[in-house]
Amino acid sequence: MSALFEPFTLRSLTIPNRLWMSPMCQYSADGDAGPGVPHDWHFVHYGARATGGTGLILVESTAVSPEGRITPGDLGIWNDTQVEAFRKLVGFLKGQGTVPGIQLAHAGRKASTDAPWRGGAPLDADQGGWQTLAPSPISFDEGHPAPDELSVERIGEITRQFADAARRALAAGFEVAEVHGAHGYLIGEFLSPHSNHRTDGYGGSFENRVRFALEVVDAVRAVWPEDLPLFFRISATDWLEENGWTPEDTVRLAALLKDHGVDLLDVSSGGNAAGVRIPTGPGYQVRFAERVRRETGLPVAAVGLITEAEQAEKIVTNGEADAVLLGRELLRDPYFARRAAGELGGQVRNPDQYHRAVR
Repeated sequence: MSALFEPFTLRSLTIPNRLWMSPMCQYSADGDAGPGVPHDWHFVHYGARATGGTGLILVESTAVSPEGRITPGDLGIWNDTQVEAFRKLVGFLKGQGTVPGIQLAHAGRKASTDAPWRGGAPLDADQGGWQTLAPSPISFDEGHPAPDELSVERIGEITRQFADAARRALAAGFEVAEVHGAHGYLIGEFLSPHSNHRTDGYGGSFENRVRFALEVVDAVRAVWPEDLPLFFRISATDWLEENGWTPEDTVRLAALLKDHGVDLLDVSSGGNAAGVRIPTGPGYQVRFAERVRRETGLPVAAVGLITEAEQAEKIVTNGEADAVLLGRELLRDPYFARRAAGELGGQVRNPDQYHRAVR
C-alpha cells in the first residue's frame, strides 16, 4: 500500500488518504443569491476534485464577516443563507467519500481589493470597497490605504465572529475547521512584528503577539465538537531578514496550538510583507513542516509546489509531513489523486457512475 493512500485519523475522523486540496480562493461568490454565497461554480469546482479521489477538501478562505473578505467575491459564513447553500455542496462531497473542511478567515488590512484577474488593487467605497482593519494602522503596500487599528473591544468581537462562523460551519456539515493564520491576513498580522506595532497586551512580546491567535483557537475549539479535528494554517516565515515572523516562532506557536486543541498545522509561508524575494522550488516549504513535526509532535500538512505523485509519496514516507496539500496542481488536474493512485498502487473511491472505466 502506498503511504500516500493510507487512511489518516484525527480524533474520531478518518480521512481516506493523505492527498488533500489546499484552500484556494475563487473570488466568485458575487452572484444573485447574495454576498458570500456559494453557487454553481463552487459546486462544480469542488465536486470535480471529490470525484477525482481527493481525501480532504479544504474549502477556500471563507470570511467570518463582510469586512473580513479579501474581495467582494469571497465566500462567507456569517449568515444562514450561506449555510444553506454550503449544505448542498458539503453533502455532495461526503457522498463521494471526501471529507469536507472549511477555512475560516478574516483578511485584515489585505481586505477590500479587486479580484486578482482584474489587477487586485484596493477598492474605493464607490467601487464597493470598505474600511480595512488591522492590529496597527500600517498599510500592506504602497497604494494600499491605512487600516483602522483595532480596539481591544473589536478584537473580542472578531474572536466571537470566528466562533459563530464555526457554529455555522458545523451546521452546514463540515467535518474539519481550519483557522487561517497565514499569508498576512488578520491573525498573521498580529503574529508578526513587521505588521504588529501595538504596545498593549496584543503587541510587543511573542506572548502578546500570539494572544489573538490563541483566543480565536480557544473560541472555535469551544464550539467545535471534541470528536472533530481543528487545523491552523501558518506562514512559517515572513521571508524577512529582520523584524519578521520566523521558523523558530512557528515552532514555539505550534507547541502552544497543540496545547490549545489544534490537531494539525497546515504549513505555508509568506504573504505578510510586500516585495520580498521567496526562493521557490519543488517542495520549498516542506522543511518548515518537517521541523514542526519533529520538534513538537504536532501532525502537519505540507504545501508548496508539490506536483508529482512520487514527490508527494516521498514526503509522507520520509516522515516530513503527515499529509500533502495540493494547490495549483489540483487546478490543473482535478483527478490527480486518481492518477496518483494508479501510479503508486493506491486506491481511491470510484463513483458508481464511472464503473465502466474501472480497471
